[in-house]
Amino acid sequence: MTAAANKPSFVYVTYIATSPDKVWQALTKPDISEKYWFGYRVEADGGKGARMTARNPAGKLAHDDPIIESDPPKKLVYAWKPLYRDMANERPSRVTFTLEPFKGQTRLTVTHDEFDEGSQIFPMISAGWPAVLSSLKSFLETGKGLEPSWNEEAQQRAAAEV
Repeated sequence: MTAAANKPSFVYVTYIATSPDKVWQALTKPDISEKYWFGYRVEADGGKGARMTARNPAGKLAHDDPIIESDPPKKLVYAWKPLYRDMANERPSRVTFTLEPFKGQTRLTVTHDEFDEGSQIFPMISAGWPAVLSSLKSFLETGKGLEPSWNEEAQQRAAAEV
């Protein structure tokens, strides 16, 4: 078994009843992301070497990561290293969004990998991505994102930690 085989990875596939262009806009534009990403403003609208930034609902910078690959509206890859104080010792992981047209829908595959063994971030994203991606799907199909799945106290604590 190789060392890479021991590293955790997360893969999530969903089908969204909209075009790849609309999914792409939702993944890259802060005015859209805040409507489904529980108030977080995510901006990832640039090519390789540009920055993916995310600001929490209080306006504090939660991410400032390099975009590794951008092929609109097919593939977006960026590094992922939360700026939370308790995550300072972890090296960046990688998020890959792959968008494929499928029978009038978009098949969105999110792969989050390149975690070190024992990562503190991995369990957080394993719970977080399903909530965010379900809210994305709901928003694009109905115009309304989901309510946060965590309680208000936890949300306020997370906003204060950045």
